[in-house]
Amino acid sequence: MGQVLLSSRSKVMTAILCFFLGYLGIHRFYAGKIGTGIIWLFTGGLMGFGWIIDFIVIILGNFRDSDGYIIK
Repeated sequence: MGQVLLSSRSKVMTAILCFFLGYLGIHRFYAGKIGTGIIWLFTGGLMGFGWIIDFIVIILGNFRDSDGYIIK
C-alpha cells in the first residue's frame, strides 16, 4: 500500500530533453508518450505552455512515463 512504481527512464535525461527540445515534444517521445509527443511536435509544445508545465513537473519529480511509472 502506497508503493510507488519507478520508471527505468532517467529524470535528468528527460529534463535535458525537455529544456532543449521540449517544444518538439522529444521528452514525451522518450517517456513513451507517442500520442502527446506528436501533439507537442505540431503545436510547438502547446504554444510553449505545455512545454513549461512539463519542465516544472519533471523537475518536481512527478512526470510519468507511458506505463504510469514516475520518472525519478
